[in-house]
Amino acid sequence: MASTAAGKQRIPKVAKVKNKAPAEVQITAEQLLREAKERELELLPPPPKQKITDEEELNDYKLKKRKGFEDNIRKNRTVISNWIKYAQWEESLKEVQRARSIYERALDVDHRNIALWLKYAEMEMKNRQVNHARNIWDRAITILPRVNQFWYKYSYMEEMLGNIAGCRQVFERWTEWEPEEQAWHSYINFELRYKEIDKVLNYSVLVIVHPDVKNWIKYARFEEKHGYIAHGRKVFERAVEFFGEEHVDENLFVAFARFEEKQKEFERVRVIYKYALDRIPKQQAQELFKFYTVFEKKFGDRRGIEDVIVSKRRFQYEEEVKANPHNYDAWFDYLRLVESDADPDTAREVYERAIANIPPIQEKRHWRRYIYLWINYALYEELEVKDPERTRQVYQACLDLIPHKKFTFAKMWLLYAQFEIRQKNLQAARRGLGTAIGKCPKNKLFKGYIELELQLREFDRCRKLYEKYLEFAPENCTTWIKFSELETILGDTERARAIFELAIGQPRLDMPEVLWKSYIDFEIEQEEYDNTRGLYQRLLQRTQHVKVWISYAQFELSIDSTDQLQKCRAIFEEANKGLRSCEEKEERLMLLESWKEFELEFGSETTRERVKKLLPEKVKKRRKLTAEDGSDAGWEEYYDYIFPEDAANQPNLKLLAMAKMWKRQQHQEDKEEEEEEDDDEEDEKEDNNGELIEMLLSEVSESHCLLLFYIFWSDRMW
Repeated sequence: MASTAAGKQRIPKVAKVKNKAPAEVQITAEQLLREAKERELELLPPPPKQKITDEEELNDYKLKKRKGFEDNIRKNRTVISNWIKYAQWEESLKEVQRARSIYERALDVDHRNIALWLKYAEMEMKNRQVNHARNIWDRAITILPRVNQFWYKYSYMEEMLGNIAGCRQVFERWTEWEPEEQAWHSYINFELRYKEIDKVLNYSVLVIVHPDVKNWIKYARFEEKHGYIAHGRKVFERAVEFFGEEHVDENLFVAFARFEEKQKEFERVRVIYKYALDRIPKQQAQELFKFYTVFEKKFGDRRGIEDVIVSKRRFQYEEEVKANPHNYDAWFDYLRLVESDADPDTAREVYERAIANIPPIQEKRHWRRYIYLWINYALYEELEVKDPERTRQVYQACLDLIPHKKFTFAKMWLLYAQFEIRQKNLQAARRGLGTAIGKCPKNKLFKGYIELELQLREFDRCRKLYEKYLEFAPENCTTWIKFSELETILGDTERARAIFELAIGQPRLDMPEVLWKSYIDFEIEQEEYDNTRGLYQRLLQRTQHVKVWISYAQFELSIDSTDQLQKCRAIFEEANKGLRSCEEKEERLMLLESWKEFELEFGSETTRERVKKLLPEKVKKRRKLTAEDGSDAGWEEYYDYIFPEDAANQPNLKLLAMAKMWKRQQHQEDKEEEEEEDDDEEDEKEDNNGELIEMLLSEVSESHCLLLFYIFWSDRMW
């Protein structure tokens, strides 16, 4: 038990804090430390001032200080600052020998410490120990030759002492180590300060050790500054040869060109700029373009300025087509530029590069822009270069490239045929168009071939082509009309009429109304009025269109005869009867308006009144709308035409008239409601409504009674 009790640790008693609320003024740990530090400084007494009155006290002081320095060094020999402080203290006592000994001891500890060497040499220089200083600098640059500070201070000391040969020797020793560029420039400036220009051979070594463009430029400017123009030009030429075409820099060529510009060698400047522009990548030649443009503006003519602009634009286009070879718009701009400025060989090279970018998909929409590259190429060879054989090769290569089984370009075949005709090679033109029609017949190909034969007055060939064309597209009304016009021009009216008969007998036509009109106009021109009437009758059997009736009436009116007015009026009456069953009431209204104009010009009062009575009444109606999903979409208003001639609409007209009268009466009653009481108003309304209903019932038939009640009550509820 005793051992157990002894093993237990006693917990010290802690005073209990009764008030645990935070203090009003809070103090941070930072504030406590700051105050402690401030008070510590206040409490320290200032060191006593010690006055040395005799030599013995001085020796005691020296001994004490030396013992302290030695103790510090003994504690940590690697702390060089202790050595430097020790040596500087000895130096302050004029004990140079002791200070030198301390520096030597420190160098034994760390001979690679730069600050130690600098302090040692500065001490010797301050005490005018020149040979000792030289000895230290020699040791320093031998041990640490890559520390430029030693070389700078050594050469500066020799120059300040007037030892020019010694300073030059230091620089020569330094350059053997191939230091940084500034060291070479310091050596060059040293020689220039003493006018030793012939001895400045360091630039030739500098550009080999540090082959930067700026060093070559400085070398050339140095030669230029001192009047050695030929040497400066050779330096630039060596630089261009040194960098070659792989590492060209625009700054070198700009400097070279400006050098030649100062020497008034403008042709050399122009050659330098062009040489550089041909070899430097476009994105890296912006400054070069800028200086070239300024030069041409200052010393060149208009042609030179244009050459600069063209070269710049050519580089831009090269970048565009390199980024996207299928950007045909960029190729068009590039080719337009090349055609206006370059020689034919260069233009052909660019054209060949452009047409080599075939669209990857065989769809016509992707080929539409591409095919114009071939067209422009062929036209350039024919019109600019005037090489028909090469033009023929371009056309044939293009036609061989197009996938005619999927699509073709009629314009290409036609341009090729026109080219052969210009070369007076008619057989080749016909052979090309015949091949086109055989491989991929198209409307445009037939039209172009027929037009060509018409210009050549080969009418038999035109007939054969029209026959082939109609076999290919029998529904094309324009072709039938043109074929008939050709026969009409040739004077064969029977053949033309037969062609029209074949045309209107086709089961499917794209524009039948145009075909019938052309046939009717043809018969009118031939003054075959009976045939024309027959055509109108046959057309009206197929369609009851109002324009056909009006055209028929105008045709009868245009014929000089005694009964032309009666025939015209009879046609209008027949048309009016025929259009009664037509659902399009606007067409019937159009007919009556035309009839009315006819009667106003040629008819009498009786006929005018008769036509006027046939004109319809325009009424506004409402109809229910239904949405696409079948739901109710509301009501809409529309205008309808009610013709007096229609017997089925007479009761409805009466009904509408009565409804309008009731509406006016209802409006009057609404005004009277403001003065009378509610009960009297309702009674009176019911009486009036009853009278109105009786009146309406007396006017309409029994079949419309239900409709009347529906309109009345629905309007009332609404």
